[in-house]
Amino acid sequence: MTGTDRSWNDGDKLSFSELDRRRREGRSSREDRPKGVSKAKTEAFTKEYIKQLDGLFSKTKGGAEVEKLGAAIRAAHGTSGLSDACLQYRAVAGFPEDAALLGMFLDSGDSELVVGGLKALQGVCEAGGFKASGGLRSQIRMLADDPDDDVAELAEALAARL
Repeated sequence: MTGTDRSWNDGDKLSFSELDRRRREGRSSREDRPKGVSKAKTEAFTKEYIKQLDGLFSKTKGGAEVEKLGAAIRAAHGTSGLSDACLQYRAVAGFPEDAALLGMFLDSGDSELVVGGLKALQGVCEAGGFKASGGLRSQIRMLADDPDDDVAELAEALAARL
């Protein structure tokens, strides 16, 4: 068996000396990726995969990012940044299904967010199994007196259902 006769491994496997040489020299990053896959594509796939994994191990629907946005809303509650935090949450995940977060949307002061929050609360009520707390009921009754007609109508209808 000579050095040029490679029939013993059919060229599929590297010899030990070739493996050692590669290990000593280090492989280039080009060899690690399959042909036709750019570094940007690889990074994009990795980020998407990590995002999916975060979603699997998260308690809320939407993953860890939605949990962070919910925490930001809770932290901004009672401040002028509440409306911005709610807008960011809505842009990423829509309106929440959690009644406590929806109550914070109702506190935002932005009529678009309040109307959306009331509609989301109606959806939660229609799904069944929702028991509104006394504070949420009071909040909805106060919104029924809102100068914005859309907010007032939705709040009155929701207050009648609760």
